[in-house]
Amino acid sequence: MSAIIKIKPLGFPWETSDPFLFCAYHEDQYPKGNLDLGPAASLEGRNIGQDFTLKDGWRMYHGTKVPGFPAHPHRGFETVTVVQKGLVDHSDSLGAAGRFGNGDVQWMTAGKGVQHSEMFPLLNAEKENPFLLFQIWLNLPRDKKMVAPHFKMLWNEEIPKVTLTDKDTNTIEIILIAGKLNNKTAPDPAPDSWAANPDNEVAIWTIKMGPNAIYMFPKASEGINRSLYFFKGNEITSEGYTIPVNHEIVLAANQEFKIKNGDTEAHMLMLQGRPINETVIKNGPFVMNSQIEIREAIQEYQQTEFGGWPWPSHDHVHDKSKGRFALYPDGKEIKM
Repeated sequence: MSAIIKIKPLGFPWETSDPFLFCAYHEDQYPKGNLDLGPAASLEGRNIGQDFTLKDGWRMYHGTKVPGFPAHPHRGFETVTVVQKGLVDHSDSLGAAGRFGNGDVQWMTAGKGVQHSEMFPLLNAEKENPFLLFQIWLNLPRDKKMVAPHFKMLWNEEIPKVTLTDKDTNTIEIILIAGKLNNKTAPDPAPDSWAANPDNEVAIWTIKMGPNAIYMFPKASEGINRSLYFFKGNEITSEGYTIPVNHEIVLAANQEFKIKNGDTEAHMLMLQGRPINETVIKNGPFVMNSQIEIREAIQEYQQTEFGGWPWPSHDHVHDKSKGRFALYPDGKEIKM
């Protein structure tokens, strides 16, 4: 029986299956940074505030001086932010903050409501600032929609990396953001996450395959959704298909699935999990189970701003001198 259910081109954002809501993939070749930690380049010709067109290899997104996403609210789901290159400055309505990147992951449970900003400071003034980020939206089940907001850091140094070789000694490297492989297990996710229950078999892996490498994916249980996103490389082959880059492969997770890479290093993201199987009603930054709950979320945000905004600006960035760190709402600070 074939493991491949469907092959489809990647759009923006990437489509996902329950329990995931979508995945946003951002790759930008930012220039040198200026004194404000923004690009040392002209912003002329850009739709500042809504700059999503790739011009000169990079975008400002919703930022006006520094690229990124100034303060905005969320309720009812989680964001898993995987930063492979570059840095993100986090600030939120709970008073928490952080600077993370270059392999770090932030796992944030929005729960009953939080505002946060995600800015991309360009710290390098002497050379370019390459940037690569995935933000994965993972749904919360009905009984967890209104839990207290929470964020935790999965630091690069703590995330397991599994390095394998095939019979021809070609290498495969798999980074375990969630889930387990062989004798290694990813760090614990946020405590109220759907991923916190191992029975849900949530897995978030990034996969790098050397040229001509072959890899057999382990089976998961029946009923588990699994998608593989092939976002960098040339082509891979499996089950008689030749699959070009920038395609999603929707898989039957309980079937064996073997892929062979082409002659160029390939990069993939795998998302897997047991579906929550509840009604999903989305309205921008809010994901609930009914239209009434969406209206309640909008009304509450208008009245309370989910605690307000304790930072000097909605596009707050931290001092250039700060390294990677996490400041939690209770005042505890971790420096890396």
